Amino acid sequence: MRISDLLAIEELGLRLLAGDPDREFGSVCVTDLPEPGRYLSGGELVLTGLMWRHTAADSARFVTALVEAGVSALGAGEARLGHVPGDLVAACRRAGLPLVEVPVEVSFRTLAELVAPRLSGDARDALGRHRRLVAALAEGADLRELFELTAAELGVTGAVLSASGEVIVGTAAQPALLAEAYLTAPRLPVLAEGVTLFAVGRGHRAAGWVLACDGDLLGRADLGYELAACVALERGRLEEGRRVERRLAGQLVAAALAGADAAELNARLRTCGLDAAEPYAVLDATAASHGASPGGTGVLGGQVVEELLGRETVAAVRGEGAVAVVPLRGRTTGELAARLRAGAAVLAALPATRVAVGLSGALTGAAALKGGVEEAGHARRLAEARDGGVVTSDEIYTHALLLATVPGDVRRSFTDRLLSPLLSYDRGHQSDLVRTLDVFLDCSGSWHACAERLHVHVNTVRYRIRRIEELTGRDLSAMADRVDFFLALRDTTPPA
Repeated sequence: MRISDLLAIEELGLRLLAGDPDREFGSVCVTDLPEPGRYLSGGELVLTGLMWRHTAADSARFVTALVEAGVSALGAGEARLGHVPGDLVAACRRAGLPLVEVPVEVSFRTLAELVAPRLSGDARDALGRHRRLVAALAEGADLRELFELTAAELGVTGAVLSASGEVIVGTAAQPALLAEAYLTAPRLPVLAEGVTLFAVGRGHRAAGWVLACDGDLLGRADLGYELAACVALERGRLEEGRRVERRLAGQLVAAALAGADAAELNARLRTCGLDAAEPYAVLDATAASHGASPGGTGVLGGQVVEELLGRETVAAVRGEGAVAVVPLRGRTTGELAARLRAGAAVLAALPATRVAVGLSGALTGAAALKGGVEEAGHARRLAEARDGGVVTSDEIYTHALLLATVPGDVRRSFTDRLLSPLLSYDRGHQSDLVRTLDVFLDCSGSWHACAERLHVHVNTVRYRIRRIEELTGRDLSAMADRVDFFLALRDTTPPA
């Protein structure tokens, strides 16, 4: 069918804004994904409600994705903005992509019903699915309903999983194994455990969703792409609402750190869905990924912890990390930490990505919020110093917190200067000075307890300790020197 034939349908009142009216299209696709290219096969008339457009720059990216996918034409609805923006018209003209304006009073469903009889049987089937999907969206269908509807239309069974292996909708056996296959696959789709895995959207895999379709669909990848596009569309719609929640959470944290009074903070807590007397915990997260900018660690960290907690909370970017205020609602902080650790363990399969989460203790009331944010931040920095993982507030009130605040090169220099003479001596004499020192300090300087632990005579311990003092110039009867050795032994692994 030609664009000119479409323009000739008077009851539609369509208007060509750019491009060649003689361009032909063989199918119709409705999408509001910001980068829909991977879900298109070429030759389509793409209909969009412009939900993806937030700035003028978005138009060029969207049009580029359509052109690279071989799309024949674009139909833009006026319902959201009241007009087709000039930056979209300009982008289509530069790309040579026909652009049709769809009036507010013409729904995509009406357009599809008029176009369908003029298309081939396969195209009519695809258009029918899109029409039913648009109708379901208009009626407020949730993700489960949309997934079941589209999967049934396509004759596909399976599930949608988070990157940590949580089943979001559908059913799947061994979801943790499928999540690991998704995280480690060089490219998608991929066949794993008898299931074909498709990425949902184009975000970072650590915070992504994966569509797991039963059986081998590599030969019919179009089915998986279409279902994944449906899921991505609904996820994008959900994400719009979460942006408002993140802004409110960010304002709550900023007010707490600025010293706002209790009345204001309690009001902001209620706005974020927490009662003033409800127990909560604060977490602070980063996710460092190869090639990501340093400023992006907080954004990705927030996305990751939101997924790890099943999207029950939101995380607002603050400084290097992302902060979330998490209602406990009958669980302990230990249980919350266990859930985070279980998800982070699955994400550890993703190459060159490191997730670090700090978790405060249980808190109640607005007055505790500022301290909770600071506590979670200290714990997160300790997690980063350990190369990732989850650290709770119980772990930070020790020497480890002090070590975490010291630059790594300074700690390594300190350890090397203090322990290198002992390590060299042990290597040259097949002795055990470093282990003896560690046990001696662990026994609080008791000669006899150290000898019993090492299964040697007490005089042997005395000789070794004297030798340690000679090699290092330190006095192990002095508390300051004992502390230095203790910190050096419990910092990073001493140099070999």
